[in-house]
Amino acid sequence: MDLLILIIIFTAVGGVLSVMAAAVFLLLPDHRRNAVLPHGISFAIGALLAVAFWGLIPEAFSAIKPEQFQSLSGTILAGVLGFFVLEKLLIWRHCHSGSCEAHGDEDDHDHGHEHEHSHSHGAAKSAGALIILGDGIHNFVDGVLIAAAFLTDVQLGIVTSLAVAAHEIPQEVGDFAILLHSGYSKSKALFYNMLASLTTVLGGVLAYFGLEDLHDSLPYFLALAASSFIYIAVADLIPSLHKKTDMKTSLQQIALIAMGVLLICSLHGIAHNMGG
Repeated sequence: MDLLILIIIFTAVGGVLSVMAAAVFLLLPDHRRNAVLPHGISFAIGALLAVAFWGLIPEAFSAIKPEQFQSLSGTILAGVLGFFVLEKLLIWRHCHSGSCEAHGDEDDHDHGHEHEHSHSHGAAKSAGALIILGDGIHNFVDGVLIAAAFLTDVQLGIVTSLAVAAHEIPQEVGDFAILLHSGYSKSKALFYNMLASLTTVLGGVLAYFGLEDLHDSLPYFLALAASSFIYIAVADLIPSLHKKTDMKTSLQQIALIAMGVLLICSLHGIAHNMGG
């Protein structure tokens, strides 16, 4: 039972500590935060894609046999399509009773603008819901990985949990940026990020009691987490960057996306070396 307590403590540290560190972003004054927010979206795109393609997908494929490659690829495809359907349902739910439908003729510019604004707001809200869901899946897998490290060696478990926390901080900053961009208040953004972080503890506890059963499913959890991050970055966030096309803004966007990719890849390498 002592080992279980250690797993609970360090999975909580691995999840909650990264959220609290990222929450410093919320302490910025409103005008400063609003100025930083668009840059945070660009950074989040790079971070999400790097987590998916540099971390989750290679890890998933390394844990299965070659004959399972197609089924795992199919899981990623099903995840992307499934998140599209889920987002569509969330938008429909937000636009209940036809409130997002255009009213009147096509030349009614006011209603057309209202329709466009409502649809955009619904899409933004759904992006926030998806980032919480995807982060919850990812954190659950992190909890399983931390528990597996503790079951192997206590020192390895401690190092792995700290590496996970360090790895998650830039991604959590991006998550806060996405939630605020989606219209969530600061308190709600913190609450939902904290809630998603607690799935790390859930993953650790379930892994402690049934790691063998979860081990076979772990690559598919990784694939679903990756598909959610890919979908959010490509379908929800990248289109918002195309609203500004001037050269200066475009170069800033490219640089920040690259920074997100490089930072995640660097931290992933450090965590791998520490865990190895």
